[in-house]
Amino acid sequence: MKTIRDINIKDKNVLVRVDYNVPLKDGKVENDLRIRASLPTINYLIEQGAQKVILITHLGRPEGKVNKEFTLSPVAKALQKLLPKQTIGYYPLPKANQEITIPKETKIALLENLRFDPGEEDNSNEFIKNIIDSVKADIYVQDGFAVIHRAHASTDAVKNFLPVYAGYLLEKEINNLEAATKDPESPVLLIIGGAKVEDKQPLIDKFARIADQIVVGGKISADGYKPKHKNIYVAEDFDEDNQGQKLDIGPISTGKLAGYITDAKTIIWNGLLGYAENPTYATSSTIAAELIGEHQGATTIICGGDTTGFVENLIKEHPNLDYSLVSTGGGASLEFLLGNKLPGLEAIKK
Repeated sequence: MKTIRDINIKDKNVLVRVDYNVPLKDGKVENDLRIRASLPTINYLIEQGAQKVILITHLGRPEGKVNKEFTLSPVAKALQKLLPKQTIGYYPLPKANQEITIPKETKIALLENLRFDPGEEDNSNEFIKNIIDSVKADIYVQDGFAVIHRAHASTDAVKNFLPVYAGYLLEKEINNLEAATKDPESPVLLIIGGAKVEDKQPLIDKFARIADQIVVGGKISADGYKPKHKNIYVAEDFDEDNQGQKLDIGPISTGKLAGYITDAKTIIWNGLLGYAENPTYATSSTIAAELIGEHQGATTIICGGDTTGFVENLIKEHPNLDYSLVSTGGGASLEFLLGNKLPGLEAIKK
């Protein structure tokens, strides 16, 4: 991949696709992990003498219309707190042939939600070219790993107008996911949870040839998943509620999983092991997350939106937990692990 280390940044206007699709509550950013994950790229560009760093992202699903519920105003405020020495400019999406004037002293600017315009999801050449022209961008940096599996204007069409380079976050995601699929250190453990077996079966089939052990928990196991491969262990006992619903894997299954985690040198976890929204049924997921986060001798990858959100919240309480990668991309990481082509990556290669 071509990365930001391969180019001369000095005095250039750099347009950066970040992923600030963060949870909001009462008009404030509830979890700023994705914003913090973008800081190494932003800081590098500033340190290398970029004239301007212009950030673009989406938030939620406004369906091509301006919607105050999905404005990036809280994100701009959160970014300003994380970069107190910088003045963060915040601007609406430009209209056709409109130039955005950014003051000389403002090095970093954030444009409004890309999905306020249908051109983003329509992969419109005109839409992304208008943004490029409005900020006089010289270089494009793709650092929004969570969206690289989408053929959108900011991931795909942009390659028609500017050279595209990978930022640090994107590079970190790809390097770690590649390490898990191309000659990973054994023993390799894949942990699968969640509710929809049709979403997980392709990953199980792919890793049946790679992993030494696959453990299946979550609602998939509670519903009686039947393994097709010999190296799959399906949870055998469960914690139930008063109605007899199996809402978490039980102590026997959790104990066996703990042993597999301790022995593994490469661990990929996708999907919660129980109904972890209720703390009563988050026991197995918490134990797994803590054991993986304390396992310093292994490559450890957490992926899938619910799983990463759960682990991110746990890290707040236990900052000593450390993982090789808590992926910012749910669908993107799954597509990459399956070996599918991702439009945003293809754009960088071209």
